[in-house]
Amino acid sequence: MQYLGEVLSVLAAILWAFAVILFKKSGETVHPIVLNLFKNLMAMVLFIPTMLMFGISLTTKMPEGYYSILFLSGVIGIGIGDTIFLISLNLLGASLTGIVYCLYSPFTIILAYLWLGESLTNLQIFGAFLIVSAVIIATHKKGGIQISRERILWGILFAVIANIAFAVGIVMIKPLLLKSPLLLAAEVRLIGGIIALFLILLFHPSRKVIIRSLISKGSWYYTITGSFIGAYLAMIVWLSGMKYTQVSIASALNQTNTVFIFILAAIILKEPIDWKRSIGVTFAVIGAFFVSLG
Repeated sequence: MQYLGEVLSVLAAILWAFAVILFKKSGETVHPIVLNLFKNLMAMVLFIPTMLMFGISLTTKMPEGYYSILFLSGVIGIGIGDTIFLISLNLLGASLTGIVYCLYSPFTIILAYLWLGESLTNLQIFGAFLIVSAVIIATHKKGGIQISRERILWGILFAVIANIAFAVGIVMIKPLLLKSPLLLAAEVRLIGGIIALFLILLFHPSRKVIIRSLISKGSWYYTITGSFIGAYLAMIVWLSGMKYTQVSIASALNQTNTVFIFILAAIILKEPIDWKRSIGVTFAVIGAFFVSLG
């Protein structure tokens, strides 16, 4: 099928947008640590039969240090990054978080430039500038936004840290992805994230309260559905999109999730649409395209 990769990449963006909305609803009662742990456990269990279906085994022999790097990537990107992302989602709301999430692209290309020696074009630098401008415009509080300045600043800080964790977690394994099945890499990263979250929860002074929040009345629908769509289904579709088209094109189309989050947040969560957020979304998506295709 012509343009299969492009179609799947846009579908991945839509699925992730739905997942973000569901995680926002779930996060109203479920603590980010246990929500992240649950979604990763669910995805890990679902990935096992999926891998078997494609003839992939967790015991596949790989070069020395391969599993250790993937495991550490999962600790950083999934265990730490996803948890901090969910915290920022609770603070900023879905539409603003979607805009700030576009910082992932410039962080990734900067790290790839410094770490892997990849080229950095003027178009990518301009794209990064547009994304930063989008964040500043969309979160500039001067009426309209019903969130305190302190909450916005903390939300942006957490979102920036989360995106740095995402970028580090991906860039450190990029050379490995060319040599291994993507499903295997995803499963090992999930295991790393899960073990990190178990350890965090084990030593957290409020672990009992955090665990109890998972069984909050009315949250199960959002938690289970968001976990299935976001941590499993969107991942499968995202990997498939990467397989059937160029990575740069897939990455650019994936960033359209910002637009879908913006629309769904307004329809489902009743988050306000104003000129600042609208300009922010536009700048962020254009910037992400420039960064991905530059």
